[in-house]
Amino acid sequence: MSEPDSTGQRRPIRSYVIRAGRLTDCQRKALDEHWDAFVLPFSGEALPLSSVFPTQSKLIVEIGFGMGDSLLEMARNNPGVNYLGIEVHRPGVGKLLHGIVEHGLTNLRIVCHDATEVLAQGLGPETIDRVQIFFPDPWPKKKHQKRRIVQPAFMELIRTRLKPGGEIHLATDWQHYAEYMMEVLQCAPGLENGLGVDQYWADPQRPGTNFERRGKRLGHGVWDLLFRRSELHRD
Repeated sequence: MSEPDSTGQRRPIRSYVIRAGRLTDCQRKALDEHWDAFVLPFSGEALPLSSVFPTQSKLIVEIGFGMGDSLLEMARNNPGVNYLGIEVHRPGVGKLLHGIVEHGLTNLRIVCHDATEVLAQGLGPETIDRVQIFFPDPWPKKKHQKRRIVQPAFMELIRTRLKPGGEIHLATDWQHYAEYMMEVLQCAPGLENGLGVDQYWADPQRPGTNFERRGKRLGHGVWDLLFRRSELHRD
């Protein structure tokens, strides 16, 4: 999708707004010293994953990892799995870089670019074992809902990048967005609810996030969805 800018030119509709968050000294130092080692440059071509990860194994891609706490924990707990985090906000990238270096991780890399372009151009068909999108901006106002990252076209792009049997794991603390996600995914060709029709994941296998814990203290519910690419549906 696209929309006109102030000059009348068409531009892609983004699911995010880059906010000028303040960098801590630790985050700024991590960006300055470790960017080249752990952030993969994106130029519209295939990412060199085979050369940056020491072992070729399961690949999990997290879109919009925020401050990166849960992604870091997953990478630490699963050293035999490769993780690729996609995020455009520099404070979160800086914090995750610091964690990668602090814990000596070799199975986690970052791309700081729009996720749609990274999936479309940087990752080939049937290369990903799981895509994770945790607590994306729900864009609750009706006029903004076209900016939601969970859209039929984007889910179809993800499906083509998943291996047969590969998974999409979504989480939100907005019930209306959860219901919308369920509708979009259950209508998507080649995807099936791994928990049964209309079922959410009551006991998701992921670390909690600071955002999630804060929401629960405020009385918010959390809804997780797990969908799989059908092994019978081939392109």
